[in-house]
Amino acid sequence: MDIPTLLKKLGHHLEEIRIRALKNLISKLDHGLVSTYDLVQEKILYRHLLEWFNFPKVTMQEEVLDLLTRLAKHPTAVCLLGDIGAVEFMSQLRSNLEPNLQAKVDEVLDCLFRLPDIPADDQVSSYHLQPLTRLADQENAPVHVDEETVLGYFQTGGSSLRQIETSPQRAVVNDAVKCLKFSTFPWLTLTSTDRHILSSNESLLQSQDQRLVRNTCELLQDVIMQDFPAEIFLQRPKIVQSLLSLMKLAFSGDATHHLALQAVSCLHQLCTCLRIRLSFYRDPNFFSTKQETSSQNSSVSYSQETRVPQQSPDQSPVSSSPRPFVIGRTGLRPQGDGQDGDAASSSGSSSRANGNSRASTQSPLDVHLDLTEIENEASLELQFQQLSLAQFSVMLLENAVPLLRTGSRRVLLQVLELLKDNLLLLSSSLSAHVWNDDSRIGQELNEKLLTSLESLGETVIYHNSSACLEQPEPSLEHHRMAFVSIAIFAVRLLQTLLPVEKADEVLPESMVTALFQVSVDMPFCLTYPNIHESITAYLEVLNVENYRMYKRATEIVHSFECTGSFMGDTDMQNEKHFLELVEAASHAVSSLPYHKHLPLVQKFISLCSKICKSAQASLSVQDGSRKVYLKLLSHPVLAVKVEAYRFSLDITKECLGIYNVTKPVSSVCHGINFLLHTSVLYEISTFGLQDSAEQVNSAAKEILLYLLQGQLMMTALTWNKLIDALYPVIPILQGFASTEGSLSNCILMLSETSSETGDGIFPRIARLRAALRLLMSMQKAVRSTALKHLMWHLINENEANVKRPLLEGNNLSATANMYIIDKRMDLKLDDAGRSLFKDETVGKIYEIFTSEAVDLAVRKSAAEQLAVMMQDITKHEILMQLGVIDKLQSLIQECIHKNGKPMECIMLPCLTLLRKLIYADPPLRHNLAQQPSLLLSLFRVSVILQDKQAVLMEVAALFSLLLFDEVARTDTWSDDQLGNSESSPPPPFSLPVAVLRRYHLPVQIASHHAVSPYCCVVPAPSDPLMSKPVGNMLSIAWNLAWFNGIENLLEKMKNRERESEEFLETLRLSPSDVTALTVTHIDSGLRACISSIAQAVSHRQVSTAVSKMSIYLLNDSMALNFDSNGSLAILQCLEWHTVLKRFLQVLPACSDDEKLLADVVTFLNKYCREQKKQNNVSDLNWFLELLLKEETNPLLNLLVQVESRMQNELDELQTAVRQKLQKELSALFNTILLSLTSSTDRKCLVLAGLFRTELSLKLLQCVRVSDAPHFYGLPSLERTLRGMVHVTACPGWSLHSVAVEPFSICVKYLTSLLEVISSFYVEWGGNALSFMGKGVTKNAVLCLLHITSEMRNNAQLKDWVSLWSLPYDHSIEEQATSRMGLAWLVPLWVDRDPEVRFASLSIGAALTSIETGCITLAASCQNISGGLWGMLLNILLDQSECSMVRREAAAVLQNLLVMPMPSTLEEASNSTWQSPCVHDEEAGVSLVGVPALQVLLHHCLFYERVSQMAQACYLGRHSFELNFPELGRKEGRSSTVLS
Repeated sequence: MDIPTLLKKLGHHLEEIRIRALKNLISKLDHGLVSTYDLVQEKILYRHLLEWFNFPKVTMQEEVLDLLTRLAKHPTAVCLLGDIGAVEFMSQLRSNLEPNLQAKVDEVLDCLFRLPDIPADDQVSSYHLQPLTRLADQENAPVHVDEETVLGYFQTGGSSLRQIETSPQRAVVNDAVKCLKFSTFPWLTLTSTDRHILSSNESLLQSQDQRLVRNTCELLQDVIMQDFPAEIFLQRPKIVQSLLSLMKLAFSGDATHHLALQAVSCLHQLCTCLRIRLSFYRDPNFFSTKQETSSQNSSVSYSQETRVPQQSPDQSPVSSSPRPFVIGRTGLRPQGDGQDGDAASSSGSSSRANGNSRASTQSPLDVHLDLTEIENEASLELQFQQLSLAQFSVMLLENAVPLLRTGSRRVLLQVLELLKDNLLLLSSSLSAHVWNDDSRIGQELNEKLLTSLESLGETVIYHNSSACLEQPEPSLEHHRMAFVSIAIFAVRLLQTLLPVEKADEVLPESMVTALFQVSVDMPFCLTYPNIHESITAYLEVLNVENYRMYKRATEIVHSFECTGSFMGDTDMQNEKHFLELVEAASHAVSSLPYHKHLPLVQKFISLCSKICKSAQASLSVQDGSRKVYLKLLSHPVLAVKVEAYRFSLDITKECLGIYNVTKPVSSVCHGINFLLHTSVLYEISTFGLQDSAEQVNSAAKEILLYLLQGQLMMTALTWNKLIDALYPVIPILQGFASTEGSLSNCILMLSETSSETGDGIFPRIARLRAALRLLMSMQKAVRSTALKHLMWHLINENEANVKRPLLEGNNLSATANMYIIDKRMDLKLDDAGRSLFKDETVGKIYEIFTSEAVDLAVRKSAAEQLAVMMQDITKHEILMQLGVIDKLQSLIQECIHKNGKPMECIMLPCLTLLRKLIYADPPLRHNLAQQPSLLLSLFRVSVILQDKQAVLMEVAALFSLLLFDEVARTDTWSDDQLGNSESSPPPPFSLPVAVLRRYHLPVQIASHHAVSPYCCVVPAPSDPLMSKPVGNMLSIAWNLAWFNGIENLLEKMKNRERESEEFLETLRLSPSDVTALTVTHIDSGLRACISSIAQAVSHRQVSTAVSKMSIYLLNDSMALNFDSNGSLAILQCLEWHTVLKRFLQVLPACSDDEKLLADVVTFLNKYCREQKKQNNVSDLNWFLELLLKEETNPLLNLLVQVESRMQNELDELQTAVRQKLQKELSALFNTILLSLTSSTDRKCLVLAGLFRTELSLKLLQCVRVSDAPHFYGLPSLERTLRGMVHVTACPGWSLHSVAVEPFSICVKYLTSLLEVISSFYVEWGGNALSFMGKGVTKNAVLCLLHITSEMRNNAQLKDWVSLWSLPYDHSIEEQATSRMGLAWLVPLWVDRDPEVRFASLSIGAALTSIETGCITLAASCQNISGGLWGMLLNILLDQSECSMVRREAAAVLQNLLVMPMPSTLEEASNSTWQSPCVHDEEAGVSLVGVPALQVLLHHCLFYERVSQMAQACYLGRHSFELNFPELGRKEGRSSTVLS
């Protein structure tokens, strides 16, 4: 639930968002999803609620005021509202509101003026003044839930309940730091012994003796970090600093480099422990406000000087009594413990209680020790020196990243594992505010992070560049794997700490470059697409140029994929498949300049031919294929264009060749249908015929020649289709007409008319226009031929006998050069929109022009004026409406009439007027261009007036407009023209550049199509996509597309000599590219590893392969890659079981074997941890079957360290190897046990039961019990006990042994564990305050807790509780019968570790579940002040105790209450159960049983305090009557609310 975001939306400028946020918040409050305690600290909430009334439109005013009233009832809200000026604001607002709302404002103001209720006995305000005050002394205070209770666990400015010893100055500093999610752990005090241990290890880490340093690191990992809470090493950071210094030895040239690995292992262990501690402190069940010095152990309590001077009269001795003392073999025993005859009552469980009695200021159980025994160091000074979790994580990152440049795969793996766990700590402790935090800590963290990011970027670049060099194969593989793994980690780090929008402000240049290199790394993109997606998001904001380059590269890659898809499948003929192929080919064309794979051109042209002759192909498919074909014909790459024309010519020859004359024409000629389209013929005629490349223009000529001469080879339908497609292209073709060559002859024949039939290739109008068009040809011979072709039209014109000129002899021969004029006329008109002429004036002049009564000279003048006026396009409409076109045509007809000589004078202005009208009106031009009478009349006028150059120029201009109308329509030839016209409209008339070049046109007009409209842009020779690293991306992408996937590519690389000839040299894969593909691709990489293991002939080969497999698992874990392409899924499909099985079934014969087995087991452990997320039953079954084959498998036996004569002769290295093997085996078994908890497979469950029992027996053999703790092998013991905890956690773990009874196993476990407890806890006087041995103690207690359940279910004796009793001294035979009972359990109830307290109380609850247990436990507590009942009530009612401990205390009390208690002294005398017992020395009264219990409960204020507990637990959640008695069991949930 993102409350901050919701509160932020309350101030949004959009009303709808504000209202929705307010309703959401009120709804959450009403339904208990959010508590008012969650909101009272949010200052932004109050500001937005007050500013709600400042918006222009204010809605939901009543709801806002109600919410303010609700919040203002809390003191924190009152303070924050006062700070932002709410009183003044509300006072001014009141007058502007309605009366009903004014009353609500008054309620808010009343809350703001009310003083908070602080009870007299509430001592919360004194915590800062008396930081050492014991919390137990405030237990009688009423439960006061305010902001101090709901701040959470780790708020830096929280109550001193959490940070007792933090000074106010320290708190102010923390408040200024915005970037910390989690600052420091609660401070833990140390004894002088613990301080000595830490300082000794710190000194040893700085030793010059490598052996000492190595042994110290192992001791830290195996023992000290298991005993000491992990935060100790941050609070006293010298050991951490020493370990960080050791990491710098990784690149030293001497033999000390291996110490860096030891330091890495230590720090990795510390990170793991810190994560556990972080989870522990975040667990509401274990939330506790206990002060360390008051809860560290039972054997030491405060001296009189450190106690609260005077207790409240209402406090009972029960609540203030110190912790009980553990009875053990100590030299001195405190007085007043009930064993020296000073007990006040004869009852061992008596408790002195009376309403008028006073509790003594010194408990008889106190040991006279100063606090210097607990901590003799400047705690405040130390706290200022401690490291926050964020500081530690950033320091670790800063020191570990340089190690990633290593050439060792083992170092790389361990450092990456360390950084992966450290990343989790970073995400828990540091927020993205670190980049704009101005505090000293924030700036320090910022600088270190920037340094780390810069180093990380340089490391990525280093490995990437090294992986491309000519190096041995193993070195290439290492650099490639390092590059991939470090890149994944770098991205995960950025995702954790750096929002994308801030990346351009923060990231150093090296990281920007590294991200770009990773973004264009093709194998990485394919293997880890989710990581790659994040990289591109960062790249988009970091470097726009690089991002554009990447996007271009991805487009080319997609085009490559389409190319491969198209080339792989072009056989199917159905409509749907045609569409897919055309679409693929359309995308494939864009990458032709990069791969130049000419077979693509051939296959696509063949496809076009198939599509256009297929009856199944729709028009849309044909149009799509034609567009792609035109792109190929116009491609800027000469090789592509040449191939397109060459192959088109081949198909044309194949379909229209003379050798097809014997075949049915219908079965052959349809193959050229793809050419029979106007756009295709236009492309070939306009650009192919005049291409500078001889191969292109010659092929274009031959194609057109075959088409024009192929009528006999075509069906009538095909020929007609060609004629229809060719008609608009005739103006282009005629530009290439000449009197030489076959194609030229064919072009001239297009305008020829048979003198006998009057027919021709084209219709009459087309032939007429073609003949007139040739009169503007550059070649005189062509113009002469045109006159011959034109003569037929003149002779056969309607009424030709009454028209001038008379066609006699060669009187037209001189007109061949009539339109060859050197001057050029500008046809452009004025389209500014502003005219100097009025519409009326135009109309009047037109009337004069058309009037028959007006003199011809006047009409000429009017025509000239109109011609001038028509320079303005806006006036054209006036004349068009008056019918000027028809009038002009009639005047032209009059002029060419045999009696029309008088009209010659008016022709020039009429032609000018007609030209301007036609130029500006394309529809009119289209219409007039198809009128043969007008065209012939214009020709006759020019012949009649050929001595007047102005007339000839006007006629030539009109012919330019009318005869080239087809090619003036730019939208006919390409789809791009309409799109390009958005910025500026096209001119009314323009001609292709080819026309202007091939004809002599006496006009100046706009031109178009200097290049083909289908021509695409090709990359420049210096295109960055051609160079590294993008060039590598494209070459790999091409090969992937060509071979249809990485699997096929890697498979066919063996035949690369044969395959590589099919594409460019630049696209062939280099050895480094092949390595990159093989290593990065998880499937091929894992297969190579397994193959290497199967064929290995040395230990090193197997270790190397196993390390690689571990890196693949690590990469997937970091990248969150758990799909079917992940390592786990792939391994499940491979035969890795078989190749590793041989190492697991053979007993290692030497240290090298043991070292190799340790590596294999380490990998299996990592695999099991990862596969837990997928719960793969087959792997678990394989593991279990393997482990349970005792005759062939030695793994379980290797857990037990067998003594031998040669044991002492083993050198330290061999010992270290063996210990590592046992450590890894233990870790593997623990992981398997955890995996089994979620399995439901029947076979797996059966095997699991057998495995647990077998493993439990092996672990039992590992416990080396002796008289003194120093005889124990502490690392082995710690490891063994952790294994015991895991193996006994599941019920029924002892049931599956054939040789040993279940109960017998439990008894053996119990005996061994009690001796461990006795040695490590009891014999050390409850282990005092030292952390040493705490790991042993906790694991032993947890294991004992599991045993209680197992013994209770499988007990063969009713009195099995007696087995839990501990003797005073088991080494003295005479005292074996004298037992201390269960007294050893009591000091565990007050151990400084909440988990130990919880587990030990749970043991007590289990033992007291039967009558014998109750009696034994009560008897064992005779020497404790307050007795058993008093101690349990003290724990239950201790508000500073965590809920889990209090819950178990309640469970023990519940079991005690089940026992039948006497109601009178007489009943008590006859009862074996005389508990509780209360004795008042002053009154001389003793009470037993029920009366004593009632007095005890009354004296403890039990019911009132339990009621308070329930109210604190459910306040704001539920409403109910507190009338039921069993309220104590609800207390365990209170911390959930407090959390």
